[in-house]
Amino acid sequence: MAALIRRGGAVLMSQRRADQPMPLLWEFPGGKVEAGEDPVHALAREIREELGCAIRVGRIEEVVFHPYPTFDLVMLVYECTLAGEHEEARAIAVERVVWIPRTELPTLELLPADYPLARRLAAEPE
Repeated sequence: MAALIRRGGAVLMSQRRADQPMPLLWEFPGGKVEAGEDPVHALAREIREELGCAIRVGRIEEVVFHPYPTFDLVMLVYECTLAGEHEEARAIAVERVVWIPRTELPTLELLPADYPLARRLAAEPE
């Protein structure tokens, strides 16, 4: 699952570490659900572990399906907000974290599964 975290006209994106599969590509932050874990709790845990911040998880914004060469990805993307007005994301288990204007999302080197959502967000009216 992944978090769609917006602030004004920008979206919070994270860059994968060089030692991960698909190194240094950008993605909507998130991760995997562990066995027996609720997806909402898993997303909050992953964001806390990777970005060092707390989030409020809202509704499902998008369901992404993407066939990679070695597996098929089905990913729930949740609309999220930072938990407090002083809450800030920082790179803990990722290479970098940045706020990107939504119109620039498709210009990033993204994970292949993230391009359709990035293009949709970039095309949204102001």
